[in-house]
Amino acid sequence: MNKHVSPRMNRRAFVIGTAALGAGLAIGLDIPFGGPAVVRAADGSPEITAWVVVRPDDTVVIRIARSEMGQGSLTGLAQLVAEELECDWTKVTTEYPTPGQSVARKRVWGDFSTGGSRGIRSSHDYVRKGGATARIMLIEAAANEWKVPASECTAANSVITHTPSGKTTTYGKVSEAAAKLTPPADVKLKDPKDWKLVGKGVKRLDTPDKVTGTTVYGIDVKLPGMLNAAIKDCPVFGGKVKSFDEAKIAGMKGVKKVVKVGDTAVAVVADTWWHAKTALEALPIVWDEGDNAKVSSESIAKWLTEGLDNEQPAYVGNRNGDAKAAIAGAAKKIEAVYNYPYQNHATMEPMNATALYTADKCEVWCGTQNGEAAFAAVLEASGLPAEKCDVHKVMPGGGFGRRGMTDYVRQAVAIAKQMPGTPIKLLWSREEDMAHGRYHPITQCKMTGAFDANNNLVGLHYRLSGQSILFSLRPEALQNGMDPAAFQGVAQSGEAAFGYSVPNLLIEHSMRNPHVPPGFWRGVNVNHNAIYMECFMDELAQAAGQDPLEFRRQLMGSHPKHLAVLNAVAEKIGWSQPAPQGVYRGIAQVMGYGSYVAGAAEISVTDGSKIKVHRIVASTDPGYVVNPAQVERQIAGSFVYGLSALFYGGCTVKDGRIEQTNFDTYNSMRINEMPKVEAVMVPSGGFWGGVGEPTIGVAAPAVLNAYFAATGKRIRSVPLRDQNITFA
Repeated sequence: MNKHVSPRMNRRAFVIGTAALGAGLAIGLDIPFGGPAVVRAADGSPEITAWVVVRPDDTVVIRIARSEMGQGSLTGLAQLVAEELECDWTKVTTEYPTPGQSVARKRVWGDFSTGGSRGIRSSHDYVRKGGATARIMLIEAAANEWKVPASECTAANSVITHTPSGKTTTYGKVSEAAAKLTPPADVKLKDPKDWKLVGKGVKRLDTPDKVTGTTVYGIDVKLPGMLNAAIKDCPVFGGKVKSFDEAKIAGMKGVKKVVKVGDTAVAVVADTWWHAKTALEALPIVWDEGDNAKVSSESIAKWLTEGLDNEQPAYVGNRNGDAKAAIAGAAKKIEAVYNYPYQNHATMEPMNATALYTADKCEVWCGTQNGEAAFAAVLEASGLPAEKCDVHKVMPGGGFGRRGMTDYVRQAVAIAKQMPGTPIKLLWSREEDMAHGRYHPITQCKMTGAFDANNNLVGLHYRLSGQSILFSLRPEALQNGMDPAAFQGVAQSGEAAFGYSVPNLLIEHSMRNPHVPPGFWRGVNVNHNAIYMECFMDELAQAAGQDPLEFRRQLMGSHPKHLAVLNAVAEKIGWSQPAPQGVYRGIAQVMGYGSYVAGAAEISVTDGSKIKVHRIVASTDPGYVVNPAQVERQIAGSFVYGLSALFYGGCTVKDGRIEQTNFDTYNSMRINEMPKVEAVMVPSGGFWGGVGEPTIGVAAPAVLNAYFAATGKRIRSVPLRDQNITFA
């Protein structure tokens, strides 16, 4: 029966929590006054822990706080809980708690944020404890009923056994009694060597409903009396609404209201979204576009190029020795400048949210990567206190970092607030979605390498010029003005550390922030840093007259985990053996999100401009692998994203606005262009790394390095469409 249950589309009453939960409110939970403090789910089943509800028929409902966006976290997290719970996996289902419930219960479900490949790696410990705690309580309830020591009882497959007597019972039969017990203060988690479910490629829990079309996405939400809204924001970021002539569309079919949304946008509310969109397109709007309307891709590029000048200020993210002196005194110097453009998330489902506002309550239904951030946005936009607000998460049709933002949630509440008591579904048009994204930051990078007389690399200077995401979105996370995330993949240490040892090294960032807002785009800064560093590593290898793999190996003696994945991918691709006739190889490695990854590509090139990517191999060491089948899918999916960006991506700016506003100008690779993908997992244990994003970073440099091997030409600018290079 494995499946995921989306939140019900109804308005639930608030009830006061008992002392067992602390002071606060709970939504959709029946918490009785007096008697044992049993917290009940909406269907009346007892909650054993915040993570586990057990129904009388032995169905186990596992609560998932993180968002499922196709990456498989929902199934992986359920596996972790079920492993410790020792329940029957065939009777597991899942559901989302709401951030309102969590806040009311002192954040019992922890972090709701789903980004940075953190879904499993940041919550594995406490969700496993939630399962282990429930197992102990269920065993204790059975032991109490039998009047035997709990130490004489074991649990497996949702069955509790009293070992000496052979008596058995099921979780469903003792769940009511277990829910009344005091949870143990401390629980011991399984040793990974004893895992039975974790590490297995079990089928996704969310797939059946998606296949049958019963999954509810944000765009599918329907509430009684609901109206629809279309919105148009100033096409130039930073611009404002100057005026609009509402009278010109007052008589159009279905139109109910025209509202100003903040200082920058106008929305039309109508009976259907198409009527709202049609009227909005006919609405005369005058914009105050401001000075940003003078900005273009050319002016941005010029500004970033100026940042490559060593005389300009820069933040140092990684340094040892004296790189500038080593370069100045070197026998040979190699220099290259690379650049990477804005990229749009381009989710299949445009941004949308449904809001219902009254003076006493504000609820929102939406796909979000961060339920708590969406909840905070509802509080701010509605002006109501936390106990009068909530967010019901539904499945998002793609996230990739974009749905970590809350702009569309704020807009929905702002519109609904002007029509109290009426549910309003706000849906962005495709054009609105593309033109008002939060884009992968635009950057340039100047790299200089220096060799001694024996072709030993003695100095490396990596100077990045471009945007800081944290400056725009989380300025409080800056460190004395520096954005540490800008150094992902080339950092001195941490979860995205540099994998090479160079005697004299300088990696720095000249921060330059154009008006186009950056955002966390799947893979984030690892994407461009991996291209810059790994393509330049090939340039250095060529200058030294060495094989690209052997050149890297010589610099990785102090980085055994980086080296291990590089060796694994080299072995799988057959690097030591000649490639098939007309086929050329490229290789790359990087660390991101706590995982070590490497990639190798095999390509052929026709007429110098048509690339056939035959095969890509990826190796990854994420520490532990929860679901190997899902890791394989994530690697393949990450390559779709990385190769689409390499060949087709890239957003340009003209008159202050993004030019690519639909898929005709912002393309994605097709099935026939997809190479064979092979995954090699080399989990070394002892740490938890991410899976969904790291391998994106090695896709582009592996292909670009293979392209050089095939043609002798270096490509230092992305996307390839701008070089008149495409898929064969």
